[in-house]
Amino acid sequence: MSEIQVGSKVKAHYKTGIYMGEVKEDRGKFYLVQVLAVDKHPMQGDLHNPGKTENVFFHQRKALSYLEKANVQKEAVHPYEGTEIPEYQESLKLSVEKLKEKLNRRDTDFNSHAAEQLNDLEKQYFG
Repeated sequence: MSEIQVGSKVKAHYKTGIYMGEVKEDRGKFYLVQVLAVDKHPMQGDLHNPGKTENVFFHQRKALSYLEKANVQKEAVHPYEGTEIPEYQESLKLSVEKLKEKLNRRDTDFNSHAAEQLNDLEKQYFG
């Protein structure tokens, strides 16, 4: 029997991001998860061609918003292990910083494009 129930605090992997939130509904193969914080910011670019910049549409990928709900496959939802879920804006800032650090480790065309998208998102998020 699953230890995740409606009302459980969880860590949910959604597309290329990871979020902390609360299960609102059990929808069979999915949980409806309400976002409370961002653990890992979504990667920029084309999900179907990761690491590529040529002949692809290079998407800007925003993190899910505070209190936004997402249908997440049950296999991608795990009990939240921490003591307290961090505040959304702070978690978003931290997740953006972590992604920027990762992108700055290697000088590649993909990382450069992704960093440009992330810089634009940062302006949208934080003004």
